[in-house]
Amino acid sequence: MSPESASPPAVARRLLQQIGLEMAFLDLASPGGGAGGTVLATLLAELNAVGNTAPQAIRDLLMRAGDCTGRLANAEPTAVGDISDWLATWHAWMEEAVSAWERSQPLPPVPPPLEAMPAAAPRTTDARPHTQPSAAPSAATATAASRRLVLDDPASCQDVAVLPHDSDPELVKLFCAESQDLLRDIEQGVLVLEANPEDPDTLATVFRAFHTFKGNAAVMKLAELHRLAHEVESLLDAARRGERNLDRQAIDVILAAADCFARFVDEMARQIEGIGTGGSLSLPVPAIIQAVTTILAAAPAPQAARGHAPAPLPSPRTTVVVEQATATTPPPPAPPPVSEPAQATPPAAMTTAGASIRVDTHKLDGLIDLVGELVIAQSMVVQGATSERAADEHLARALGRLRGITSDLQRTAMGLRMVPIRGTFQKMARLVRDTAAELGKDVKLVLEGEETELDRTVIEQIGDPLVHMIRNAIDHGIEQPAAREAAGKPSAGTIRLSACHQGGFVVIRIADDGRGLDPEKLRRKAVDRGLVDAETVLDDREALELIFAAGFSTAEQVTGLSGRGVGMDVVRRNIDGIRGKIEIDSTIGGGTTFTIFMPLTLAIIEGLLVAIGDQRFVVPTLSVRESLRPLPGDVTMVHGRGELVNVRGRLVPLLRLGQHIGVTPRAATPADGIVVVVEAGQECRGLLVDDLLGKQEVVIKNLGETFTRQRGFAGAAILGDGRVGLILDTNALVRLKPHAAGSAA
Repeated sequence: MSPESASPPAVARRLLQQIGLEMAFLDLASPGGGAGGTVLATLLAELNAVGNTAPQAIRDLLMRAGDCTGRLANAEPTAVGDISDWLATWHAWMEEAVSAWERSQPLPPVPPPLEAMPAAAPRTTDARPHTQPSAAPSAATATAASRRLVLDDPASCQDVAVLPHDSDPELVKLFCAESQDLLRDIEQGVLVLEANPEDPDTLATVFRAFHTFKGNAAVMKLAELHRLAHEVESLLDAARRGERNLDRQAIDVILAAADCFARFVDEMARQIEGIGTGGSLSLPVPAIIQAVTTILAAAPAPQAARGHAPAPLPSPRTTVVVEQATATTPPPPAPPPVSEPAQATPPAAMTTAGASIRVDTHKLDGLIDLVGELVIAQSMVVQGATSERAADEHLARALGRLRGITSDLQRTAMGLRMVPIRGTFQKMARLVRDTAAELGKDVKLVLEGEETELDRTVIEQIGDPLVHMIRNAIDHGIEQPAAREAAGKPSAGTIRLSACHQGGFVVIRIADDGRGLDPEKLRRKAVDRGLVDAETVLDDREALELIFAAGFSTAEQVTGLSGRGVGMDVVRRNIDGIRGKIEIDSTIGGGTTFTIFMPLTLAIIEGLLVAIGDQRFVVPTLSVRESLRPLPGDVTMVHGRGELVNVRGRLVPLLRLGQHIGVTPRAATPADGIVVVVEAGQECRGLLVDDLLGKQEVVIKNLGETFTRQRGFAGAAILGDGRVGLILDTNALVRLKPHAAGSAA
C-alpha cells in the first residue's frame, strides 16, 4: 500500500515511529536540542496535517506538542530536558491513542500539560531524552520502593504490552537474542561494581549495554522499556562522571531494572513463538523510575571525587564478591544499538575477535541426527566389508578413509553444539548475592574453568541442580560470620565452582569451606524420618548419600529456602537423567565438595558391548568401574542382601542381568560368565553377563512412549551389524532394592 492510499492512523503511526527515533537523539546539552529539535518540528507539522480527522483529544495533544517544539527552538539546555520529558510522555500516549483511533476504541487518559508536570531532578547532560515521573521522595521511601520491586507489589507495577503492533517476527527474535546478551553483560558487570565501584571499564560496559538496550527498545517502539532504560542510564552516567556513588541501594535498583527487562524479553520470546500471544505483562516500571529519581535527587558525591570514579564504599555484610580464578579480560563492549550507525571497528579488534552466526537450533539438531545416521551407516559398511575373508586392498583403504572422514565430520558436527559453561556459571553469581543477602552472610564465589565446553542440552539440564546445590551450600554449609570467626575462619565464606575436562567427560565441582556434613547426625536424621531402620549399619560414605533421599533434610526448621526435604533428590534425578553421576566428600568443620561427572554430549556415547544369550546390550563406559571373571567361591548369598560377589576384598551386590530382564543366559553359574562392576555415585553393583564384545561409539535413540514404564533401559542403539542393542540404565540397576535384586537372582 502506498503512503497516499494508507489510512490516516497508519500514516500517523509511521510518523510517530520516526518521531520516537528523533527523540532518542535530542541533544540535551545544546540550546533548542540541536539538529534533532528542527527535525522534530518538521515531523510534528506533518503529523498535525494527518491528524485533522482524528478525535478531538488527539488534535488537542498535537497542538500542545507543536507548542512544545516551538518553545524548544529557543530553550536553554536546562529547559530542553523538561520539554523532552513531556514529549516522551506525549509520545507514549499518542501511540496508544492512534491505535485506539484506528480500532474505534476509547482513548487513554490525557497526560497533563507541560506546566503541570513535576519539577525535574538534577540531570546529566547527555544526548538522551529524560523522563521525570514525580517529585523525589525521601531516602526511606526509596528504600521501601526498592524492596517492593522484589515483591512485585501491584501498587508499584503497570501493565505493559509485550508485542508491538504489526511487529516483524524476525526483528523481534533478533531483539530478544541481542537483549539476552546485553542483560548478561549488565548483571555480571553490576555484581563486579558492587564489589569494586572504582572499576571504570566495567562501569562503561554496563552503561553502554543500557544505552544499546534503550536504542533497540526505541526501534521496537517499546516506550516503557525505552523510558526505564534511559532513567537507569542517567544514574550510571552520573556514577561514571563521579557525581553519584553506586551504593547498595543503587545496585539493587539497577538489578531490579535488569530483572524487569529480562522478564519482558522472556515473555516476548514466548509470545513470538505463539504462546500467550497478545497478553500484557505487569512490571514495576513506575517504582524503579521513582527509586532512580530519588537517588539522582540525593546529595551529590563530594566535590573532590567529581570527574573520577566513585570512591569505594564499605562493603555491607550481605554482599557477595565474585572472583575469577584465572586472569580474564573485561567484558567486551556491547554492540551498537539498532537505531544508531555502528562505528568502524579498529583493525586490531577485527583480527582478534571471532566471527559467529546465529543458527536455529532445530536445524542444528537435524544436522546432528544426519551425522548420527552416517556413523551408523559407516559402521555397518565397515563391518560388512571386513567380514569377507578376501577383502580387496583398495576397498580396505577406501573404508579406512571413510572411517576417518566420518569421525572428523562427527567431531565437527558435535562441536557445533558445544558452548562454554560460562553463562551458567555467571548466573550463579547473582544467586549467591541474593541468597547471601537474604541470610545475612558474607559469601565469596570463585569461578574456575568457565571456558569448558559441553553440549548445550547438558548445560540446560545442569542449571537447576547447580542452583539447588549452591543455595544449600549457602544455607546449610556456610556459617554466620560470627560463628566462622569463633571457629577461627574468615568471616566471609567461600564457594568454589569449577569445571574441567577429565577422561572424555566434564567434571563440575561445587566446594564450600563451611561446617561440613556430620555422618552421625545424618544417620540420626534418617532414622527419625523413617528413611532407614535403627538397626541398619551405614558407613560414613553411605551416610553422606542419605542427603539424596527424598524427604531428607538437615534443616532444623522449614524456611523459604529449605527444610522440606525437596531439592537434593531432584539434583540426583536430573543428573541421572543426563547419564551423569555425583559424588560427595565432606570434612566436619572443613566444608563439603560435590563432584558431578557428565558426558560431553547426550547424542553419542561410548559403550561397552555385552552379550546375554543371543542378545546384545550397551553399558555406558562412564559407569563401568571394572570387569572380572569370578571364581566359584567368590559369590555368596547373604540374607536380606541377595547375592554378593567378592571384588578385591569388597562385597558387591550381584545382579544376574539375564534373569532380571527376561533373557536366558548361556552362563549357568557366575564362574562361567563375566561380572561387569558399574557404579552410580558411591554405590556399585556387579552385572553378570555372558561375554564382553568390545567398545563402540553408539548413537542414542529414544525408546518412545511404549517403553516409558520400562525401568533399566536408557535408550537403544543400532549396532554395526544392523541389529538393535538396548542401552542399560546403570543408575536404575545399581539402585535396585536388595529384595528386588535378590528375587531376580
